[in-house]
Amino acid sequence: MRLPPRPRLTWKDDGTPVDERVGDVYYSVEDGLAESRAVFLAGCGMPEVWHADADQRRAAYTIAELGFGTGLNFLAAWQMWRRQGPAHGWLHFVSFEGYPLDRDEARRALAPWPELAVLADRLCAKWPVRATGVQQLSWPEDRVTLTLHTGLIEDSLPRSDLTADAWFLDGFSPAKNNAMWAETLWPLIAERAHHGTRAATFTVAGTVRRGLAEAGFEVEKHPGHGRKRERLEARYIGGSPAMSDPLLPPRAAPRIAVIGAGISGACLAYALQQRGAAVRVFDQSSGPAQGTSGNPLALVMPRLDAADTVQARLLLDAYLSAQDFYADLPGAAFTETTHRPRDEAEATRFEKVLADPPLGLEQLEALRGGGLLHKRSLLLRPAELLPALLHDIDVSWGGAVDLDLDALSANGRRFDAIVLAGGWQMAASLPELDLTRRLGQVEYYQSETAAPPSALAAGPYALAIGETRLWGATFGDQTGPAPRISAAAQAENISALARLDPYWRGEASRAKLVSRAGVRATTADRLPLIGPLPDKAAMMAARQSLERSGWTLAADGFARAGIFVASGYGSRGFTWAPWAARILTATLFGDPSPVTKETRRAIAPNRQILRPLKRGTL
Repeated sequence: MRLPPRPRLTWKDDGTPVDERVGDVYYSVEDGLAESRAVFLAGCGMPEVWHADADQRRAAYTIAELGFGTGLNFLAAWQMWRRQGPAHGWLHFVSFEGYPLDRDEARRALAPWPELAVLADRLCAKWPVRATGVQQLSWPEDRVTLTLHTGLIEDSLPRSDLTADAWFLDGFSPAKNNAMWAETLWPLIAERAHHGTRAATFTVAGTVRRGLAEAGFEVEKHPGHGRKRERLEARYIGGSPAMSDPLLPPRAAPRIAVIGAGISGACLAYALQQRGAAVRVFDQSSGPAQGTSGNPLALVMPRLDAADTVQARLLLDAYLSAQDFYADLPGAAFTETTHRPRDEAEATRFEKVLADPPLGLEQLEALRGGGLLHKRSLLLRPAELLPALLHDIDVSWGGAVDLDLDALSANGRRFDAIVLAGGWQMAASLPELDLTRRLGQVEYYQSETAAPPSALAAGPYALAIGETRLWGATFGDQTGPAPRISAAAQAENISALARLDPYWRGEASRAKLVSRAGVRATTADRLPLIGPLPDKAAMMAARQSLERSGWTLAADGFARAGIFVASGYGSRGFTWAPWAARILTATLFGDPSPVTKETRRAIAPNRQILRPLKRGTL
C-alpha cells in the first residue's frame, strides 16, 4: 500500500491520545510539553548551544527526530527558537513518521496547551498531506523549516540527506515498537551526525544504550522526567565538525545571481531571498511573465504513476511542494481538475492508481465513468504570480547578460554562486545538458459568461476555466530561433477542445481566439535538471574510473564550482519550479535536503553526460 497507514487512535478520559497498534501514548500524561522541554530540548543543550554554534555555522541549527507524532516536540522547539534563538538564525527540524495523524487529530492532541495555540494553528494550517515521501513546510518569518519524511523508518531514514546537530529519539516505547529502535538504525543516525552532535531520549533501555555507544556516541544517564527515573543524553564523538559546511562562503547575505526571470528563476529568487541571500536576477525580457511562463493561465496538476518508483515519488513530492509554495501567493487558487483518460492504456493506468492510490480522498477521488478528480490542483495567473515572487528582488531587465562562469560574474559583477534558470535558451549555450526544445501553443479567449475556477484534462491537453478560457498545449518540434504561432497548431488545439468538452468548444467557436506559443526545454527522461552544472571535460577524462565503478555517480559529482542549473522542466514548469527552488536553496546553504538521495541522483544534471559516456556515444 502506497498510502502511509493511519494510527489506530483512541483517547483516554484525560484527553491523551493512544495508538492501539502499539498500545502506547503519544505523550506523558503528567505533562507532555514539560517532558519535551526537559528530555529533548534541555537534554540536547538548548537554547545555549544555539548561541555557542552561531558564528561558525551561520546561526543555522538542525534537529532530527524519530517519531513526529502530534508535532509536540517540533512546537516546543519552535516556541523556544522564537523566544531564545539567534537573531538571524534558522532552525531546521527534520522528522520521520510512519503512521501520520490527520489535521483534526493533531488539533485535538495539541489542544491541552493553550500557550502553544498560535503555533499549533499555524502548523495545522499547513499540516502535511497524507503521502509517502518528503514534504517541506517553512515559516520564514520565524526562520523555521519543517522537513517531514513519511514512510516506514527502515525505508525513509536510509534515503534521507541531512546532517543533524541534535537527534530527538522519540518513538513509542522500545518494548512496544521495535522498528523505531532497531539496531540497524544506529549507524544511520551516526552517518547523519557530526562530531559533537547531541542525542536525547526518554528511555534507558539497554539496547538503546548499546546501540548508540556502538555507533560512536558517548552515552550518559540523567534524572528522568515525571514517573521515569532516568533518561539518556548522548554526544557523537566520531566524525568531523565540518561535515555539513555549506557551499556558500560564511557571509551574512551570500550574493547569488539567478539567470532567468521566468517561473524557474522567480521561484528561486523568492526562496533564496527568504533564506537570507542577496539575490540579483538577470533576464533579457523587458518585464515579468513575457516568455514561456507568460500564458494567461497555468494549471498545476499531478502526474500519478501506477508503480511506486523513484520517478513516481518525486513527481508527487514536487506536486505537493507546489501546493504549499503557491498557497498564499497572489495569482494562485486551488481548484478541481477533472482528468479523463485519453485512451485504453491511460484508463488502465488510472484504474491501477485508484487501486493503490498515492494520495488520500482529500486530494484524489475516482470519477464516475472513469478518470481522476484532483481536488487540490492549482489554477495560476502568471501575470499576478511572477511579479509577486519578484517583489523586492533586484532584477536587471532587458539586454543580453554577459556571463563569465569561470569567474562567477554576470555583467562584470562577481557573485558567490550563479544559478542558470533560463529555460530553452540554455540548449544552445550549454549543449552538454542535452536539452531538447519543444514548441507549445495554447489558445484562449475572454468569456462573457461566469464560471467557477476549474479545469479539465485528457492526455497532454488541458482546459483551464475561469473568466479566461485557455486550453492546449501542443508539443511539437522547435526548429527556428524563436517560437512561432501556426494555424496547424490552432487546428490541433480546437480539435482537442472538442474532445475535452463539446460545450466549451461551442462557445470557443463564437469567440475571438488568441494564440500564444512558447518553447519548453525538455530532457530525454522527462525529468528536470536540478543541481550543480557538471564539468564535461573532467567526466570524459574519468571515463575509465566511472566504468570501473559501475557508472555510479553522486548527484554533485564532477561539479563546476559555484554554478547550478534549474532547467529541463518541459510542460511542467509551474510544478517543478517551487520544488527545484527548495532543493537548490538547501544545497547552497548546506541545509537538510527536501528530497531523498535517490531523487537527487535522478534529477542531477551530470546524468546528461553520464548517459552518453556509458553508451559510448561521447
